[in-house]
Amino acid sequence: MKKTKMAVEGKPKPVLWVATPQRLVAIDMSKLKINHYESPKFEVLPLPLFNMLNLAEKDFPFGMRCFVRDSKLYMVGGEKPKSGASPLLLPRQPRKAGHDKLFGDRGLSPYVYVLDLTGLDSTTDLDLLKHHTSMLAAKPIPIVEDIEGKIYVMSSTPWQVECLLPVPTFEVYDPSIEQWKPLPEPPFHEQRLPRSQIYKVIYHSVVGTTIYVLALSDRDYSDYYYSYNVNEGNWKLVGKSVDKLPVPYPFTPLCVGKFVPTYKDIFIYIQFDRVYAAMIPSNDKNSPTRYQHLDEVDRDLLNWDVPSIKGVVVDLGEHEMCIMQPGITDSERDKLGPCCSILYITTFKVEKLLHSSSSAQARGLKLLKTVDASDVSQTSSHHDNDIQAPFLSITLLSKGFYDLDA
Repeated sequence: MKKTKMAVEGKPKPVLWVATPQRLVAIDMSKLKINHYESPKFEVLPLPLFNMLNLAEKDFPFGMRCFVRDSKLYMVGGEKPKSGASPLLLPRQPRKAGHDKLFGDRGLSPYVYVLDLTGLDSTTDLDLLKHHTSMLAAKPIPIVEDIEGKIYVMSSTPWQVECLLPVPTFEVYDPSIEQWKPLPEPPFHEQRLPRSQIYKVIYHSVVGTTIYVLALSDRDYSDYYYSYNVNEGNWKLVGKSVDKLPVPYPFTPLCVGKFVPTYKDIFIYIQFDRVYAAMIPSNDKNSPTRYQHLDEVDRDLLNWDVPSIKGVVVDLGEHEMCIMQPGITDSERDKLGPCCSILYITTFKVEKLLHSSSSAQARGLKLLKTVDASDVSQTSSHHDNDIQAPFLSITLLSKGFYDLDA
C-alpha cells in the first residue's frame, strides 16, 4: 500500500494504491468520507477509484505481493489457476481450481512485474510490465519485506498445501546490482516432504534486521516461532510461545503496524480486529510501554462484527495514518445484506496530548502490561480493562466499508 499523487484534470490529487489478490486499485483519497453506521441498515459503498487493474482478467497470477522502490510498484510471486477457472476458487476450492501447469513452475509464479507510478493520471491505463529479472524460484503467496535497501522474499503456504515448494523458498534481491541471491532454507520449509511434518506459515513481522515468523505444525497443531537476522544469515527456533520473543508485543507476528512518521515512539497497530497505539520508550529501557485502544478507529468494525482477516497499517505522512481491514460479510445475517468482499478503510490524524506522560504518572494510573526487550516474560497480549489514560488525540478524517467486488 502506497500513497502518491495523480493528475486529475491537470491538478494533483492524493492516491492510495492498494493491491488485493486479484486487483490493483488506485483510490481517490479526496472522496473518502466519514460514513456513519448507526442505523439498522448496513451500507457497503463502492470504492472511489481513479483507476483499477483486474489482474485476473489480464492473465496475471493470483495473490501477488508488492513493494515500492523509486516510484515504481513491483509485484512478485503468486499462483495461476488453470484456464477457465475463477482465481477465487484457489483460496476457497483449491483442488477444483487447479494450477495452470504451463505457467511458471507448475502454475506458481517466479515472475516480477513493475508499474511506473510517475506521470500517471486518472485516464491512464495501468500498464503492468514483466521485469527483466525473475526470482530464482516461484513464490506462492510470498512474504515481501524491504530491509536495509534489499528486498527479502519468502514463500508462504500455497493454497494447495500438499504442493511441494520450489527452492529456494527464501531469497533476496539487491536493487543496486539487480540480482537475486538464495538464502538459507527456513526450517518450516525444509520439512515440506511427503509424509513429513508440514508447517503452515501464519503471520510474520520485522523488527530492525530480524524477521519473525509464526508457523503452525500440522503434526501437533502447535505454534512455532522462528527468527532470521539478515546480518547473521541463520534461522533460529525461538519457541512455541509469543512470550519467548525478545520484542514488545506490538512487534510480534500477531500484530501488524507502523510508526507515526512525526513521532518515532508512537506505534499504531492492529491486533486481530482491534486498533491500538503503543508509546515505546526510546531511551530509558526501564520505562514501561504505554497503550491506548483507538476506539474511534475500530468502533464500527467491532459493532458490526464483520468477519475479517489481518489488515494493514499505512503511514500517510507526518501525523496521518490509515487502517485497512479486509473481510467478508455474512449473508446469513440480514443486517449485513448480500455476501461480498469488503474493505474497511479509516484515515485519521494522530497528535500527542500535552503532558500526557507526567499527568498519568502523577495520578498513579494502572499501567497496561509493560513490555521491555530485556524482560521477555512480560511480552503478552492486553485487554481493554487494562488500558490506561489516553496519551493521544485521534481526529477521524474518513471511515467506511467499501465493496471490493463492485
